[in-house]
Amino acid sequence: MAIVIKASRNNTSAADFYAGGRSFTGGQNGTAIAGDYLSAASFLGIAGAIAIYGYDGFLYSIGFLVAWLVALLLVAELLRNTGRFTMADVLSFRLQERPVRMAAACSTLIVCFFYLLAQMAGAGGLVALLLGVTSTAGQNITITVVGALMIMYVLIGGMKGTTWVQIIKAILLVAGAGLMTVLVLAQYGFNLSELLGAAVAREGNAGEAMLGPGAQYGASALTKLNFISLSLALVLGTAGLPHVLMRFYTVPTSREARTSVVWAIWIIGFFYLFTLVLGYGAGALVGRETILAAPGKANSAAPLLAYQLGGEVLLGIIAAVAFATILAVVAGLAITASASFAHDIYASVIKRGQVNPDAEVRVARITVVVIGAVAIVGGIFAKGQNIAFLVALAFAVAASANLPTILYSLFWPRFTTRGALWSIYGGLISCITLIAFSPVVSGKTDPATGASLSMITDTNVDFSWFPLENPGIISIPLGFFLGWLGSVTSKERGAELRAAEMEVRSLTGAGAEKAVDH
Repeated sequence: MAIVIKASRNNTSAADFYAGGRSFTGGQNGTAIAGDYLSAASFLGIAGAIAIYGYDGFLYSIGFLVAWLVALLLVAELLRNTGRFTMADVLSFRLQERPVRMAAACSTLIVCFFYLLAQMAGAGGLVALLLGVTSTAGQNITITVVGALMIMYVLIGGMKGTTWVQIIKAILLVAGAGLMTVLVLAQYGFNLSELLGAAVAREGNAGEAMLGPGAQYGASALTKLNFISLSLALVLGTAGLPHVLMRFYTVPTSREARTSVVWAIWIIGFFYLFTLVLGYGAGALVGRETILAAPGKANSAAPLLAYQLGGEVLLGIIAAVAFATILAVVAGLAITASASFAHDIYASVIKRGQVNPDAEVRVARITVVVIGAVAIVGGIFAKGQNIAFLVALAFAVAASANLPTILYSLFWPRFTTRGALWSIYGGLISCITLIAFSPVVSGKTDPATGASLSMITDTNVDFSWFPLENPGIISIPLGFFLGWLGSVTSKERGAELRAAEMEVRSLTGAGAEKAVDH
């Protein structure tokens, strides 16, 4: 909080509040991107998924990391050159501004909501485990406190304060995960094969399944399709995540934007190697049954492993790092959602661009409070869900609604406003509809115990008809198809001329937003 207050002293303009005055270097921004990206899903969710399912859980790490190559090669530099604060700035550069901004803002808010659900659910489980809170009311209070802290961070610090929190949090998280990795490997003579063998032996006959695919999804044709759908969402979703895209505007040049992605890839790559050791380490030293019986279930694997390795001291350190992780990520999501509403809907759609920057920032601050309240309520309903999985749903929405329109805007001269609207709304509606009628929401039970594994825990309620748990394999191609169909059937004129202007700007940076000089 002291760092946030110090960083907030130069928050005098909209560019300061939304983009930190575009004053961060590539290395600083890359570390902050890693801090933004390595959320509770990466630390708690993936470690838990590997501890429970082994190989299948590690595939989340691979998907999340490979996705950055798409962001680096196709999006980062071009986006920094063409936009100001939000994804909608890029789309509205060559398309009709008001309808496109409205659609992009709706998509941004929904992706941020799904992502916030995951972080809040992680917060509830983590603090419940640390403080021994087992009651529902106690976990609800925990989630409320996290939401209130997040609101304070963003209101006081804006993007500048949030970025410094993310940089510090990324360093703490990688250092903490690295320390635990060394301690786990030390138990097995720094021999990874010994560690894997111990994790398999702990689970008895079922342990062998942890070293190959199929432990989480099974080996039927349907479960293989489900995994392909999940992979598509993970690999393509990152380049459409609004809070990641917004980070490219905090650097002074497109070259720094590219540099920041390279930094992020290295940091994130090392961290995901650590999760492999942490996950199997939790499986070997803590055990599946103990993890699933703890508050937060699979999300408790990393903190329980810390307790096993270093007692209450290490548990306290790792829990504090995880708590900082959640706070930093929810702050980043909140500022993205508030910027999208204030900059795209309020300033550009409602006020038609005739708005005082101070009034715009004031609306953004009010929006932060509203988003915080919504996140708290959503987090209370989502607690107990595996947060890596909840984040995968946010990736599916981003890949279905955002990525097609971004790529078409940057690379296809014939792309039109109708194509953008059909792509965003079509991808958004299809993705959310398929999620709502999938086993994620209702109808999924544990074959062994008969307990519900869906968000609706009543096993008598089952309205699922879509068999896959992640809709990416349907909704992502549909988003691209609708963007193409809307464009080829549109009679909009002048789109190709504006596309040529946008191409020059995206490739050269001519006319791009400059850093704020205080």
